[in-house]
Amino acid sequence: MDYQTIIQTIEQKRRFGSLPGVAVSRKLLAAVGNPQKDLAFVHIAGTNGKGSTAAFLCSILTAAGIRTGLFTSPHLIEFTERIQINGEQIPKEDAARLGERLLDQKTDVNPTMFDYCLAMALLYFKEQRCSLVILETGLGGRLDSTNVIEKPLVSVITKIGYDHTEILGNTLTEIAGEKAGILKAGTRAVLEGQEPEALAVLKQRCIEQRIPCRIVNADDIVLLKNGFSYPGEMPYQMKMNGSFQRENAMAAVFTARELQKLGYDISEEAIHLGISSAFWGGRMEILCKDPFFMIDGAHNGNGVKALAASLKEQYAGEKFHFIMGVLADKDYPSMAEHILPLADKVTTVTPKSVRALEGEKLAEYVRSFGMEAENKADLEEVLDPFFSHQKKTDWHGRTIAFGSLYFIGEIRKLFQLSR
Repeated sequence: MDYQTIIQTIEQKRRFGSLPGVAVSRKLLAAVGNPQKDLAFVHIAGTNGKGSTAAFLCSILTAAGIRTGLFTSPHLIEFTERIQINGEQIPKEDAARLGERLLDQKTDVNPTMFDYCLAMALLYFKEQRCSLVILETGLGGRLDSTNVIEKPLVSVITKIGYDHTEILGNTLTEIAGEKAGILKAGTRAVLEGQEPEALAVLKQRCIEQRIPCRIVNADDIVLLKNGFSYPGEMPYQMKMNGSFQRENAMAAVFTARELQKLGYDISEEAIHLGISSAFWGGRMEILCKDPFFMIDGAHNGNGVKALAASLKEQYAGEKFHFIMGVLADKDYPSMAEHILPLADKVTTVTPKSVRALEGEKLAEYVRSFGMEAENKADLEEVLDPFFSHQKKTDWHGRTIAFGSLYFIGEIRKLFQLSR
């Protein structure tokens, strides 16, 4: 089979299985020689900020000359984005080779798409002799497929909020308990600031497992021009947009410091270079400046709250045109609550996903607040003024698209094709 056929076959596998992901991955990986046993890991869980934190850390480790594997999800445009070494995506021929091997592998379980992706990544990282692997959970932590790994060197938990409540629980205490499943005896923990009930769960887990723990205090982060400062640290420059990214950056810095204690040669220069050069697509990414167009992967209440806070900080007093494409299983009322105070008008679109919320239903909800909202069936028509760069729009302010990473991926792909 060729690359496209193999990847389509993997992507068509079930999203969720009948067994916990960790149980399925344990059997699938055992069948292919348990590649995870020959690798060292930083494990990252959380509701928001996992990918950005992983990107900051990978940038630091790459700057330090450490051969670093990075496994994240979902991808925005191309499947190979999920599996990278030092910022270079897995070659399609390797993805096809390993994918075919895994699809042909006989086991007594039925792996999901995510199980296949994880196994492909671990086989590739072992083949390529990675010194360290940054592993982002898919969903939760305790039962997530990635929790098949044994003791990670460092476990990182980013911001915890309400998402996937039908699986992880309806309270922050329950959700934090699931995320805390990656905190194992012998690891070191780095935690971003949390709501009190979530932080209490994580700290108790660290106490029970005797895990040394460092917590990023967002209140100690001071905004500087093109960067930020933190007590005891030299000022950091950062090109990634968003006030929330400063806390993600500090989580990566703290993780690098823990790795230093374990003998990894990571200089101060590498840490600062890594933070200043890190990039993670689809997170407050400006695709066009005139007219202004930004995309952001905020897809739940906490993510949209962070987006709103960053917009108010960077563009104080402005109102925006928002383009929203949302999945039906997300808490779109909470998302609207945080963003509508900043809106001048809203355009809704139905993302290309079986899980999509109908754009007209979202538009009706927005209109119930007295806000102008128009549903558009054709995303390309909505984006045409930004493709042409001819200012063919009656809106002269800033346009922000958000709502789903899949939706942001659609937009990014259309922008690539237009150039």
